[in-house]
Amino acid sequence: MRRNPERRGLLLDAAVEVLAREGARGLTYRAVDTEAGVPAGTASNYFPNRDDLLHQISVKIHERLMPSEESIEESLALPRDKRLVERFMHDIVARADADRASYLAMMELRLEATRRPSLRTALTKTISDNLDFNIGFHVEAGLPGDRTTVVLLYLAMSQLIVERLTLPDVLSTVDQDALVAAMVDRF
Repeated sequence: MRRNPERRGLLLDAAVEVLAREGARGLTYRAVDTEAGVPAGTASNYFPNRDDLLHQISVKIHERLMPSEESIEESLALPRDKRLVERFMHDIVARADADRASYLAMMELRLEATRRPSLRTALTKTISDNLDFNIGFHVEAGLPGDRTTVVLLYLAMSQLIVERLTLPDVLSTVDQDALVAAMVDRF
């Protein structure tokens, strides 16, 4: 039973939803089983301890948030200018809006990582690898800007998403499309 990848994926998707909705304290094996609609005890068969569950959730979130290959190919067919960078940034916002649970769960994981050294180590590696990948992609694709540009955009977009998901009224009077365009232009 532990090797059923479909069931494992179902449990991880359920765990992401529970973590986003209930926070780390509400993330229990029972809650995951209930969310997934599987018999009690199923999640504990797949994830032997909480640290493993949290780490696997992190991996699942990154899978869920990756842009599609088709989307990337379509974008790279366009001129490699600021407008393309802006398009990529808008795509990040769109994916955050489409999968709020993954972003909220990631915020919960980051908070939990402040209390769990093994999660901090794993999450630091995952996020660092992702940032390095994005820097490499940006530079190799011949997009305008350099490493610092990508890091600044990463930081700015991360906070924009936090505001949109947690306190959307803070930016309710701001044209967020124009804000993204300004970030790209200035960085």
